[in-house]
Amino acid sequence: MFKIAYNPIYSHPLPEGHRFPMIKYELIPEQLLYEGLITEDNLFSPELVDEEIITSTHDEEYWERLRNLRLTEKEIRRSGFPLSEKLVEREMRIVRGTIDGCLFALKYGVAFNVAGGTHHAGTNWAEGFCLLNDQAIAANYLIESKLSSRILIIDLDVHQGNGTAQIFEHNSDVFTFSMHAENNFPFRKERSDWDIGLPNNTGDTEYLDVLRKSLLSLFEKVKPDFVFYLSGVDVLHTDKIGHLSLSKEACKERDRLIFEHCKKFKVPVQVSMGGGYSARISDIVEAHCNTFRVAYSTYY
Repeated sequence: MFKIAYNPIYSHPLPEGHRFPMIKYELIPEQLLYEGLITEDNLFSPELVDEEIITSTHDEEYWERLRNLRLTEKEIRRSGFPLSEKLVEREMRIVRGTIDGCLFALKYGVAFNVAGGTHHAGTNWAEGFCLLNDQAIAANYLIESKLSSRILIIDLDVHQGNGTAQIFEHNSDVFTFSMHAENNFPFRKERSDWDIGLPNNTGDTEYLDVLRKSLLSLFEKVKPDFVFYLSGVDVLHTDKIGHLSLSKEACKERDRLIFEHCKKFKVPVQVSMGGGYSARISDIVEAHCNTFRVAYSTYY
């Protein structure tokens, strides 16, 4: 069963002119349903995550201030979103969706969250449209629940997963891999277990060559029993802030490489969508939907 976490709260209202394309969270499931790739049965609406699960990863004092809307103005600016009760509820549901997606992936091989990929959130900070780190929290949940013992996080968003790297800096159970644009946000990078910083305007051939070589090494050396995949589409040449130059076809091939390796090595994978800031919303939605299409064709 192809299971996808989605709740209408994902598409959170923002001030007019805000650069984050919230509408994509409505359009992705709509497009997949319209195509007939999925039905309503494939979608599940996550509940609120328990607070003790959040504080197994995030600092308790940070979480209490976030929950009670007491972040400083500087912290709110760093987060990129106006802080509200509904926004906090949204983040809690996204995290639960990723955790539940892990449980479905353990059963079916692959599962998705329409949102998530909030990899800039660190132990005690929000940053870059990320307030709670969904995949980091879910990874800790799997380990603490003894559902996994060796996790690989593959972060292919155009921006380094600095929050994820910081959270797992001293955790040998989780291997963090980030392949991103080097000369891009965040400008103060953290140290992943393996970082590949690509030069501006890296195109299809070079990107895919680097990824192929890296994936083979990762799966053979890390030997994961669970994979998290952050499939940001801000690597596209149409992206306004990405600085890389991938075509939609190469972005789709990137996804295929991930799923084929997970299937070959018999490792379940949970997928969160990550970023995308192309000028045309149709470019963003099409590239995200390709990730679902490729997974479906790989596993079903």
